[in-house]
Amino acid sequence: MNRALIGSICRYSLHDGPGIRTTVFFKGCPLRCPWCHNPELVQAEPEMIFRSGICIDCGQCGPVCPEGAVRAGGEERIDRRHCTACGRCAVACPAGALEMVGRAYDLDSLEEVLLRDRLYYETSGGGITLSGGEPTLQMGFAGRLLARLKRRGLHTAMETCGFFSWDTFAFACLGNLDLVLYDLKLADPVRHRQVTGRDNGIILANLARLLSVDPARVLVRIPLIPGYTATEDNITGLAALLRTMGVHRYSLLPYHPGGLVKGEHVGRPGDATLPATAMPTTERERWQRYFGSMEFVPP
Repeated sequence: MNRALIGSICRYSLHDGPGIRTTVFFKGCPLRCPWCHNPELVQAEPEMIFRSGICIDCGQCGPVCPEGAVRAGGEERIDRRHCTACGRCAVACPAGALEMVGRAYDLDSLEEVLLRDRLYYETSGGGITLSGGEPTLQMGFAGRLLARLKRRGLHTAMETCGFFSWDTFAFACLGNLDLVLYDLKLADPVRHRQVTGRDNGIILANLARLLSVDPARVLVRIPLIPGYTATEDNITGLAALLRTMGVHRYSLLPYHPGGLVKGEHVGRPGDATLPATAMPTTERERWQRYFGSMEFVPP
């Protein structure tokens, strides 16, 4: 695979590994978490987003749509049954209320973007993080990109949900990764399937394999989602799992409602019962106690 569908590229990132980083958000994810922080990256194809809050109702978007999928007025501007994500409406929109998410990059063009901030990486101990969505859905491209970055002497990281083919991952990516940010959500396999659409058997098996290779290279990250992951049963179960598997380091990611807003923009609202405010630090500290002497890494 010589090209990959990228949702966005975030330069000067401080939360996806050490130092100053550039995070590449790949499009497509095998899970369907109702709290997803990046719902615009779940589908593995380009999509249009509409931000009603900044729309000026100028009417310039509708006439340029070849499918007649853009409608004037209303909170939902796009008829997604007919939208082909050609992007013409976004080009015509003077306010930036319409935007296409998902651009195809080849290795050369993406590497050029990532190398622009090389000085920041070198002076801060930072580097490049592949995230998403789920970067392992585009494994061939991700592996070749990581190999190029390592030849440049850059620190590399990947954030993953863990739902991938181990053999393919080990061959394509593992040897060129300095850090794996491994997301765990739910301990119970039945509950995991009910909530995310996938069983967690593959996810836990892949984590065990990673730990057997190099536990110091793995940072397990648990999102604290009210009513889903941030429950006593789940946190107790996850803490026991991590101890049994020999996890050295973990991080807890406090809930933030930003994904709910972005879900509305892409026409796939998240769980409306989730809080509209971010989780306070004191709530995260309460859950830390369950993990005992394991090293806590602040997000």
